[in-house]
Amino acid sequence: MSAFHELVLPGLDGRELPLAPLKEQLTLVVNVASECGLTPQYAGLQELHQRYQERGFGVLGIPCNQFGSQEPGSDAAILQFCSENYGISFPLSGKLEVNGPQRHPLYRLLAGEGADFPGDISWNFEKFLVDRDGRVLARFSPRTAPEDPQLIQAIESALAG
Repeated sequence: MSAFHELVLPGLDGRELPLAPLKEQLTLVVNVASECGLTPQYAGLQELHQRYQERGFGVLGIPCNQFGSQEPGSDAAILQFCSENYGISFPLSGKLEVNGPQRHPLYRLLAGEGADFPGDISWNFEKFLVDRDGRVLARFSPRTAPEDPQLIQAIESALAG
């Protein structure tokens, strides 16, 4: 099992969120926030999740409050916001730090030293496409919308391969 799939995150619902079950799917890992100008991307992420779920794809949302304090709420408040406003059905972790000395091990794997796409996360809604083997296939900027043709093409190619 890959280092990615060995991780266990705190779940937004208070339970553990092991990544081992994700070895069965292609996963788009996205750091998210409820009070960001990019927050409407939640709708597109949910649509991607639903559209490709049957083909072995899923989204994993990682709430983060490191960018402009745009995710200030409690886990319960975040869960309620996502459910009521966007009908989110993909898994969400508890809040994690994606940069700095307290960077969560998930983000050390995705963007840390030695990663395929290293470098600090620039803002909310940065995206990493991770294959069934735990390898990062692509990294997309926060401004890359979920319906962006390049992102769709990367998902389609990975699912076909």
